[in-house]
Amino acid sequence: MKILIIQWRSCAREDLEAAFTEEGHSLVRAPFSIEGKTYEDLPEIEQQFAKILREEVPDLVFTVNYYPAVSGLCNRHGIRYVSWIYDSPYRRLFSQSVINPCNVIYVFDRQLYQECRGAGISTVHYLPLAANTGRLDKLTASGAGAGTCGQDVSFVGSLYLQNGNAFMRMQKALPEYAKGYLDALVAAQLKIHGYNFIEEVLGPVMEDMSRAYPMTREPGGIESAEYYYAQYVINEWITAVERIDLLEAVAKHHKVDLYTQCREYSAPNIVNHGIVDYYTEMPLVFNRSRINLNITRRGIQTGMPLRAIDILGSGGFLLSNFQSDFLEYFVPGEDFVYFESREDLVQKVDYYLDHEAERQAIARSGHDKVAAAHTYRHRVREMLDFDY
Repeated sequence: MKILIIQWRSCAREDLEAAFTEEGHSLVRAPFSIEGKTYEDLPEIEQQFAKILREEVPDLVFTVNYYPAVSGLCNRHGIRYVSWIYDSPYRRLFSQSVINPCNVIYVFDRQLYQECRGAGISTVHYLPLAANTGRLDKLTASGAGAGTCGQDVSFVGSLYLQNGNAFMRMQKALPEYAKGYLDALVAAQLKIHGYNFIEEVLGPVMEDMSRAYPMTREPGGIESAEYYYAQYVINEWITAVERIDLLEAVAKHHKVDLYTQCREYSAPNIVNHGIVDYYTEMPLVFNRSRINLNITRRGIQTGMPLRAIDILGSGGFLLSNFQSDFLEYFVPGEDFVYFESREDLVQKVDYYLDHEAERQAIARSGHDKVAAAHTYRHRVREMLDFDY
């Protein structure tokens, strides 16, 4: 199959391109920006896009994440558009273009998939994320990156504090009642896992939030204001509060190595290393840390985030909050371990740091299951085996 890949700087792109090639497909690569124009700059870019289609005659167009403008172009030119979304929440999924018949859109959160299907959107399908264990095994087996050795507990991820958090900016402009209402919602949601109710209960403060922090919507976007404020303002803040709380709870007992964009954050017994390169450094952190934490972003309902799959694929020991999609493919206590509360997290960190052989066996089992059934080559086969 001949595949036109529209490229942008994404975490999964290089591994996906390798998988397509290894599975026998030929690739035509087009940058997301052509002559200074992106695929959002319509109609200026249509001529360049049509020229590529005429010259290359691909069987389909593919992108990591979904782009309404690309869907519109493919729909007009009668070519199938396949996209795989690894970000969540993802606003562009709430676009009128999603129902275009050219689309085959994959999401990694089963609950989100079921909600789309329940709304009659047949172009959205479920496909869990993957890891390139072949590349990861070669990298972690090499002698590179010795500086990441010997870490007990590590977390790689955003604290959502950089550049000023949206929730904090909004709070400054809210009246006192709205501030108190949202603070109560945040406190309540932090106690509940497996169900996110924020979007359902924002009615009493919607007008206040809209004045304090006006919503922006992309062309063709149909997401509700409640969705926007819940997912991109409040749940982001809840994630920040939760991650900091859990990291600092663990740090009372063990040194925590943190890899994040927010270099300003500091706390006792937490070493903030800044960001690490996704391809060359992050797998070494995962492989050489005795325990890797996954604290899933609030708003990902049941899905296994890319961080978790990358930890397993790198041969790292994964200690995660509970996400029900894990149970479809992995066995708790055999391939990974999940925690249910702050206290449970601290106890399990203590336990697995004291039980080295058990920890190593779980890490090996998780890695081997990813290698056996959850690589990008596996996903490419599933992705292109459609009859929709």
